Amino acid sequence: MTEEKQLTFEEAYKQLTELVKKMESGELPLADSVAAYEQGIKLKAYCEQLLKEAELKIETLKVSA
Repeated sequence: MTEEKQLTFEEAYKQLTELVKKMESGELPLADSVAAYEQGIKLKAYCEQLLKEAELKIETLKVSA
């Protein structure tokens, strides 16, 4: 997961979207589909974490304003 930690939200989301498109195409071999799914789960969790952090920052700013 260290690779995802260096990505911006936009980069991680783009990679996740591309993985989904590849998987939905049905052209990936089974092993590649499983690997893509595993990577997608990690990217999804990372994106959710970044969104949660942004939401907390916004709430903090609203309270201190």
